[in-house]
Amino acid sequence: MGHVRDVETDEELEQLLGFLRDARGFDFTGYKRSSLGRRIRKRMADVETETYADYRDRLETNADEFNALFNTILINVTSFFRDPDAWTFLQREVVPELLADTAADEEIRVWSAGCSSGEEAYSLAIMFAEAMGVEEALNRVKIYATDVDEEALRDARSGLYTAKALEPLSPELRDTYFEQNGTRFTFRSDLRRRVIFGRHDITRDAPISRLDLLVCRNTLMYFNVEAQRQIIDRFHFALRERGFLFLGKAEMLLNDAERFEVLSMRQRAFRRRPGDAGPPYHSAPAKIRVGAGTEKLTNAARSRQLRDLILDANPAPAIAVDGEGTAVLINGQARAQFGLSSNDIGRPFQDLEISYRPVELRSLIEQATHERRTLRVNGAERRVGEEIQYFDILIQPLTGSNGLLAATNITFTDVTVATQLKSENKRVREDLETAYEELQSTNEELETTNEELQSSIEELETTNEELQSTNEELETTNEELQSGNEELETMNEEMRTRTEELDEARAFLEGVVTSIAAGVVVLDKELRVKSWNRGAVDMWGLRPDEVIDEPFFALDFGLPTETLLPAVEKCLESGKRTAPSRVSAVNRIGRPITCNVLCSPFDRHNGGVVLLLEADRGDNGD
Repeated sequence: MGHVRDVETDEELEQLLGFLRDARGFDFTGYKRSSLGRRIRKRMADVETETYADYRDRLETNADEFNALFNTILINVTSFFRDPDAWTFLQREVVPELLADTAADEEIRVWSAGCSSGEEAYSLAIMFAEAMGVEEALNRVKIYATDVDEEALRDARSGLYTAKALEPLSPELRDTYFEQNGTRFTFRSDLRRRVIFGRHDITRDAPISRLDLLVCRNTLMYFNVEAQRQIIDRFHFALRERGFLFLGKAEMLLNDAERFEVLSMRQRAFRRRPGDAGPPYHSAPAKIRVGAGTEKLTNAARSRQLRDLILDANPAPAIAVDGEGTAVLINGQARAQFGLSSNDIGRPFQDLEISYRPVELRSLIEQATHERRTLRVNGAERRVGEEIQYFDILIQPLTGSNGLLAATNITFTDVTVATQLKSENKRVREDLETAYEELQSTNEELETTNEELQSSIEELETTNEELQSTNEELETTNEELQSGNEELETMNEEMRTRTEELDEARAFLEGVVTSIAAGVVVLDKELRVKSWNRGAVDMWGLRPDEVIDEPFFALDFGLPTETLLPAVEKCLESGKRTAPSRVSAVNRIGRPITCNVLCSPFDRHNGGVVLLLEADRGDNGD
């Protein structure tokens, strides 16, 4: 039963790989099944899924799971000048020979296949800049850096790296080729423009051609033998005669001595031998049988392959749509530029985003087909994140030998730089025209100002005399201000003296009130206590902070205050002193006393009463 289950699992894995290819355009069928299955099962374990079928259901319902799976499969392990010994061999042995074999004015073409997050591509740029000088490298070296991982390519295009990532570089190289940007470092912009990043699947897409150096390190080891053979065929086609191939430590070229010369097996450096590159593709070529089982490509098949290769390698993005509205051709640049894949060939064109963005192409194709003429759209704007691209689009109907419409070819020409320069040129021209008008106006103003200046000189002479007179007046005013200042100081001194006198008077009055042996209580018109002297404290035992602002007739301190209310009200109404009242009370120590109370009016404007409370002499209060 275990063997049967293994077979079912293998079939389910193949079905899952087919789903990934059809749904997202990632073709993993050439990868080694052992490592591929192990990584997919690791991701399945992370999301607690047991079978491939269940995991496919999860992929269909959760779009984010695709990215997580691809990040698990496409392990990006890279660094600057990874494996220093191999790079040293490349710098000392390969690069000098490459430069010696290349004419002084000839372009040097380099391809970093499987560039991941860009460290390898930038390492190549630094290596050539150090070998040739930065200026010559800017003029001659072009580096193509490709990968299937779009997320890694986004990081590579930014050229931003942490200080830790730059540790393999010497301080001199870091300072020369990187600029600090906050906590990270940016690869220098002029050399960055010589590195071209793009999405490319080395198992399916057309290879970059006429290469002097091809670097593909630790990528082949993930593919099975058949896929590796096809990739090496493509690499052989991509390299010019005596071009160099640089592989990783875990990869070797076996049984390929006819096509590649070994420079260093230890460092995995090889050189393409002279001879015909042959067709780069081995996917079902047209064959005829000759003799006993001998096969060879027909000239027609070879011509078709070369024609397909030329079309695919066309530097301008191109898409062809047949009369049924099906996409029959999407070349390499179109796939890289617009996020398409080979799986989109054969799909209805209207299902592709490029059919309606950046411009509605479906109606234009219909118009071009109907009118049998080529249409052009200039400066179509396409937004990619924060970046804006501009394209001139050519919609060209293609007629077959029978005179009938065969297909419509759509060609995109990137005019972003030209459009931006045109816009900038227009802005500069407008600024210049404005500046010219302002200069003319300024010239006229200067002539007028010159006349005004002459007149102003005369006025200034007159004003100078007036200023002298004014200066004398100011001196007089200054003397008056000094005199006024002295008077203010005198008044200030008098105010200070009066304040001191008032303070002394206040202290004197407080001392008098405090020293009176009798109790003195001041009430406001609301009959609240405003003053409570020392005599009142000694007599009744209440402190000032206990009675101030409290209703006098609500206090309970041994004096029957209710008997005093008529006298107090009469004093408030009449504003005259009342006759003394004798009231029986109990002092602070609980002894009965006879208290003489005298009510006097206080503060006639706001109203108030002063109560003088004094015990009979026979009652000393002790």
